[in-house]
Amino acid sequence: MGQANPPRATALIVEDDVMQREMLCLLLEESDFDVIECESAEAAEVVLERTGGSLSLMMTDVNLAGHMTGVELAHIAKKYNPELDVIVTSGKPLRQKLPDGARFWSKPWAPLDVIREAEKMSFARRG
Repeated sequence: MGQANPPRATALIVEDDVMQREMLCLLLEESDFDVIECESAEAAEVVLERTGGSLSLMMTDVNLAGHMTGVELAHIAKKYNPELDVIVTSGKPLRQKLPDGARFWSKPWAPLDVIREAEKMSFARRG
């Protein structure tokens, strides 16, 4: 009998720029992630309340639609799931402190960076 495939990891993408959000979603879907996408931190917080423990990755821009920043969202996300891999991105220097374990990627990031991160996470899940 064949070996069962491991369950797909789920990523939460929080980006108010539609083109960037769609590109991130496509890259991660091609890397075998299920993707939930949000335009604002407030919408993402609802997702975190419902599914935070089952998420593997959250990628968020600093500046988002709504009243909350991506850095504030990163702190909330880590409270729901301390093991969550969090990447915060911005085209400007980061002025706020990230929660422990979160990383900052300066824009423009390369699509290959997203694919590498997804593959690294996928390998860690299987290992």
